[in-house]
Amino acid sequence: MQFSALVDRIRGDGADAWDTHHAASAARDRGEDVIVLSIGDPPIDTPAPVVERAIERLRAGDTHYTPASGRIALREAVARAHAQRTQQAVSADNVIALAGTQNALFVASLCVAGPGDEVISFDPMYPTYTATIEVSGARMVRARQSAERGFRPDLAQLASLIGPRTRAIFLASPNNPTGVILNEAELDGIGALARQHGLWVVADEVYAGLAPQGQQPSLASCLPEQVVSLGSLSKSHAMTGWRCGWLIGPRAFIHHAESLAMCMLFGLPGFIQDAALVALATGAQSERQMRDYCSSRCAFLLRALADLPGLRLCPPQAGMFMLVDVRGTGHTGREFTRALYQSQRVSVMDGGAFGRETEGFVRISFATDEATLLEASRRIRVFLQHGPAQTPAPQRAAG
Repeated sequence: MQFSALVDRIRGDGADAWDTHHAASAARDRGEDVIVLSIGDPPIDTPAPVVERAIERLRAGDTHYTPASGRIALREAVARAHAQRTQQAVSADNVIALAGTQNALFVASLCVAGPGDEVISFDPMYPTYTATIEVSGARMVRARQSAERGFRPDLAQLASLIGPRTRAIFLASPNNPTGVILNEAELDGIGALARQHGLWVVADEVYAGLAPQGQQPSLASCLPEQVVSLGSLSKSHAMTGWRCGWLIGPRAFIHHAESLAMCMLFGLPGFIQDAALVALATGAQSERQMRDYCSSRCAFLLRALADLPGLRLCPPQAGMFMLVDVRGTGHTGREFTRALYQSQRVSVMDGGAFGRETEGFVRISFATDEATLLEASRRIRVFLQHGPAQTPAPQRAAG
């Protein structure tokens, strides 16, 4: 039987990079001695009041259809939180509740571009971006954020990429995998280009709550009719599995997004929306706890890997990941990732999955306990000392 051409577009360029992660996750589920540092999902439970609210609403029978755009109470709460963070005056009419930031990214992509259009996004980027942007038939154009520039945007190069088919600029701040937060000058430059050429700006802000003090520069208040902001509770509230996110934009944009949501989601479950209300009500405390957790783990990993030969560490400004340049070991990022897992059963992410600018890097999640990070660092040390062919099998340290 035949499939449509769409199945190739939705796979994306970075799909193969997940193979090691999936193998490691399956081995861990079988009870094998593996360490998974290839995904940002901290071993932290969702706050108990949030869980209790969901259970309460389930027992009360909140299992029926909800409005496609989300309940008014949740959209109002999201609008208030967004306004506090960005100083953009928005209301519930500017918000649609969706199944996580990934779903919101997909909706935004389909609403801003189509066949023959071009969308610019910054390289490196999260692996799903390519497929999500190109699924509509649009072509993604990569703007460089090179390692030599500290993974910061080159605005002159960005300007040179804008052409008659360009419809939008997609950005993520804080960025995954680099952890870079775009500063006001960079955002001003991007905003000026968007204004000049009449472009949409789609801002993925899923890690915004992990920025220092939970604050970062935003274009939302400067270009309210051109900026679409994406967010969720996944990273800031330890709610990755709840799939509760949102899209914030001009009312006309939300109208079109709602039509699309009718086709693909038909409303976020009510008990999840009510639980999200509890999470948003305690947002500042939850975000602060997650920021402190990630900051301490980042510092711990920096110390643990500091003296390892052949590695160059790239500390993030925010987030759950650290990029490590492994070219000094003689390996590509892909070779390092596969050999490390095969010999030491430590799973990290090949930097090449995020774009051309991070080939030769790996991404390590530090969102786990210190004992696991210490053991992973010990295994990486053994791997570097002996090489993949001679590396002894991992042995858990005593205690």
